[in-house]
Amino acid sequence: MSIEQQSRREADKEADKQADKRFNRGMMLRLVVIVAVMFGFGYALVPLYKKICEITGINVITTRELHGAVKNTQIDKSRTITVEFDSNARGPFAFRPVKNSMEVHPGEMATIVYEVANGQPRDISAQAIPSYAPKQATQYFMKLECFCFKQQTLKANEAREMPVVFVIDPALPKDVKSITLSYTFFEVGTPVAQAPEGQLAPQPAPAGKGI
Repeated sequence: MSIEQQSRREADKEADKQADKRFNRGMMLRLVVIVAVMFGFGYALVPLYKKICEITGINVITTRELHGAVKNTQIDKSRTITVEFDSNARGPFAFRPVKNSMEVHPGEMATIVYEVANGQPRDISAQAIPSYAPKQATQYFMKLECFCFKQQTLKANEAREMPVVFVIDPALPKDVKSITLSYTFFEVGTPVAQAPEGQLAPQPAPAGKGI
């Protein structure tokens, strides 16, 4: 093999090596962008869900989420409302009410407790979204205290009890005999796993060498 052929072969190898470096760096950059987009999507999921519910009228979200005390109301003992409780988990955790139903009088303050357990070896953030059936009962179901008012952060392997304090407005239509309160608990903030450390950031090229 002549010196010229050997030099040409070495130049071809170097060109291939640099092409591989460019490809790898481009791929790592794409992965970084994908991870960032998915991370942002995790935070946008809950408000997006709320907006879809508002537009379609499916699982309508209440507009009377009360953070303070409601005005004094008379307890209507002539009526009894059956309140049923439901739960849906959209993440790697267990989530359920401690009881499936209870009977309350309109105007009577009541408390239901939901249990959640994070079985993962990592912290998890989640947001609860309430919905009601029948739809017409939504505006009469007043929550004074609820874990759905803000995101919940569960430590690794943490189990927690989360109360909901509520009052049913005595103005609830007479034909409504039962109400279902359902929560969907979404994981937010960590929708995808990060790539192993050291595989997302490309290594800088040695000084004096182009790409």
